[in-house]
Amino acid sequence: MQIRINGEEREVAAATLEELLAELGYGDQLVGTALNLDFVRAKDRADARLKQGDAVEILAPKQGG
Repeated sequence: MQIRINGEEREVAAATLEELLAELGYGDQLVGTALNLDFVRAKDRADARLKQGDAVEILAPKQGG
């Protein structure tokens, strides 16, 4: 299905937000996620179903000074 990830259109196979993170290679990385502008907690990602046209934001913390 076609969804928007961090502003870019992408074709993905994932059915849930948790599956999407795995598909994109985030694995166990600490990231923040939002689905259609609603924050999704890590524990709720397996239940967050994706559908055509959804907008997903994935934010990774940065370190540095």
